[in-house]
Amino acid sequence: MTICLVDTSIFCNVLEVPNRCQDKDAVLDGLREKIEAGWSLLLPVAAIIEAGNHIAQVADGRQRRGVAERFVEQVRMALNGEAPWVVTPLPEKEVWLAWLNEFPEHAMREVGIGDLTIIKEFERQCTLHSMRRVLIWSLDGDLDGYDRKPG
Repeated sequence: MTICLVDTSIFCNVLEVPNRCQDKDAVLDGLREKIEAGWSLLLPVAAIIEAGNHIAQVADGRQRRGVAERFVEQVRMALNGEAPWVVTPLPEKEVWLAWLNEFPEHAMREVGIGDLTIIKEFERQCTLHSMRRVLIWSLDGDLDGYDRKPG
């Protein structure tokens, strides 16, 4: 079974965030395929926060309200085990401190803290599930290459 981390770009398409959902049909088709194939879908906390920030920047108030309500519904469902994905756990303080030590080098490669936390969750999942495929599902060129197939 495949473990798939859902990036912000995918979540924004599912939520239909204005100006952030240009690939909605392909994403929804991909989501359907992954669910039917029995993939384990994980929604990183960073993707939730980043999507929420994108929603708050929607210019039209009526659209912003509508997508904010869809966002709340989807995150609530994920937290309650009623969505196709599960929210990843928050890291412990020591883990955050280690990531912060690495952040300046990642920032120099134009990798933000949100992407860094998703990459670190990818690495954690690879360690936890050495015999399973683990990937980041993203429309972002910096993240879509993370795909570890079992040896």
